[in-house]
Amino acid sequence: MQIINIPNIEQAKKEIRNSKTKPIIVKAQNDEFNRKILEYGKFDILVGIETEKRKNTLRQLDSGLNHVLGKIASKNNIIIGIDLEEISRLKEEEKANALAKIMQNIRICRKAKTRLIILNAEDKKNAFHFLISLGASTQQAKDAVYLANLLILISSDIIN
Repeated sequence: MQIINIPNIEQAKKEIRNSKTKPIIVKAQNDEFNRKILEYGKFDILVGIETEKRKNTLRQLDSGLNHVLGKIASKNNIIIGIDLEEISRLKEEEKANALAKIMQNIRICRKAKTRLIILNAEDKKNAFHFLISLGASTQQAKDAVYLANLLILISSDIIN
């Protein structure tokens, strides 16, 4: 499992084209990068969209995902990824902000019919209940855990 973490959009597109392994996972960068890479659409998973440093106001969170990006991801069949390992490494206040942003992204994904995946989950039952507690629908949580299991199988070369 290879994660493309390049801030330059053209170099990231080149890495995606040259990537031989499936699934192709791209790490989210700034808003402009995320929009262009979602419109490019020749990869499988966009991960870490909620962990970027963004300004939050009292009444609004900037979670990195909006309804336009959600619809673009849905149209291009791109999955929005939530990396539990990355969230667990954050400090307490940053972790709380990241979870609030994930909750907002889950609502946006449900409205835009964008699929979710949960990465680096140790236990699928706990991952399922974690997503439910953050406001995911039962179907969203089932699909996210199923996709995570499928990703594990694909990356370990059991299925080819």
